[in-house]
Amino acid sequence: MAPQPVIRSRQTEKTINGNPTQVVCTEFSNYIFIVLTQYGKIGTLVSITPDTRSGESSLPMFSTRVLLGKDEPLTHVYAKNVAMFVSQESGNRPVLLGLSLKDNSAETMKNVKYMIKACQVW
Repeated sequence: MAPQPVIRSRQTEKTINGNPTQVVCTEFSNYIFIVLTQYGKIGTLVSITPDTRSGESSLPMFSTRVLLGKDEPLTHVYAKNVAMFVSQESGNRPVLLGLSLKDNSAETMKNVKYMIKACQVW
């Protein structure tokens, strides 16, 4: 039996609304690294961690922090949307997200979720 790789990574590419879009998903032991790009760059780097505070809501809560790049409200919305999607599958692990999109529409986000699902490594 061949040993499992220490770091697992998968990627996929698709054209969304005329923009070539790449998704790369990499699993590390303590977090998941996802790059969503239409520029071929990592772009804005966002740390997304599950909130440990227990609330009355049954929905998971996440804290987002821009580590590098533009700190805009839409960045946090995208990051939390991706985190909610990924956490359902990965057991609430922290996510490091590289985000560099030309098209920020809801249709793009929907397609990106399908792409993340296609290159899931967790």
